[in-house]
Amino acid sequence: MAAKKENKQSFFKGVKSEFKKIVWPKRDQLIKETIAVSLVTLFLGAIIKVVDMIMQTGIAILIK
Repeated sequence: MAAKKENKQSFFKGVKSEFKKIVWPKRDQLIKETIAVSLVTLFLGAIIKVVDMIMQTGIAILIK
């Protein structure tokens, strides 16, 4: 039982030490990266929509 408690304590000490190593982004960097991810997501969504519409039209032509 004591070994189990010691393992938990060492685990949480390790987690705490790893959290101290984290370098959080600055506000301006976070905003730029958020905008970039949003734009790429919208762009890829638009490409998927166009490909889907083309495929639907092609399948509809083949079925008729």
